[in-house]
Amino acid sequence: MAVEMNALNVTAATIGFFHTLLGPDHYLPFVMIAWARKWSGFKTMIVTFLCGIGHVGGSVVLGLAGVALGLAVNKLQWFESVRGNLAAWLMIGFGIAYLVWGLRLAYKNRPHKHIHFHIPGVEHDHSHDHHSEHVHIHDHPDRVSITPWVLFIIFALGPCEPLIPLVMYPAAKNNMFGVFMVTAVFAAVTIGTMLTVVTLARHGVKLLNFSSMQRYSHAIAGASILMCGLAIQFMGL
Repeated sequence: MAVEMNALNVTAATIGFFHTLLGPDHYLPFVMIAWARKWSGFKTMIVTFLCGIGHVGGSVVLGLAGVALGLAVNKLQWFESVRGNLAAWLMIGFGIAYLVWGLRLAYKNRPHKHIHFHIPGVEHDHSHDHHSEHVHIHDHPDRVSITPWVLFIIFALGPCEPLIPLVMYPAAKNNMFGVFMVTAVFAAVTIGTMLTVVTLARHGVKLLNFSSMQRYSHAIAGASILMCGLAIQFMGL
């Protein structure tokens, strides 16, 4: 039994790693929103971690209920499919809304000129935008942003598809300790991979210095989230 449990743990870790790595929706929204909203590394990690907990937790609860009640895997997979469709459409809707808001913000912050007259015949002008002047409206620490909560709801609804059929039910054939052990391995690897990829990608974005595109940062973030939602819904990622 120990050999079988070790094999299940390795399987859980492998599936958790590749399932996360091959699904850009597990990390791209956090990277792009962190860049657009200038989140600190700590805040980015906290939001990513909590969303990861919500993402894995929903399937864990459903899987444990299925094991306890003896439900068939196909019944749980049907429910997971419904959750997945809902999460995908929510991500698409959020991406569209964020994209439109970002484009509107970019238009309002477009560069423009001011002409100054000093003495007769002497004048000068200068170009600027209001991005830096108004960024506090959107990122002021005293204001509560709904963006992390929206992300959490989307990820809590989004299922970890491989968890129930490939990990929890094989483990249930051994004992409940095996169920918890394999689930813990899957959750740790999934969330750990999310945090690692988000951290590396966030530093990569900073090194590439996209400051010239900062005016469009929110629109780009919205477009990225929209593409992730479309990929989930229509490409099965």
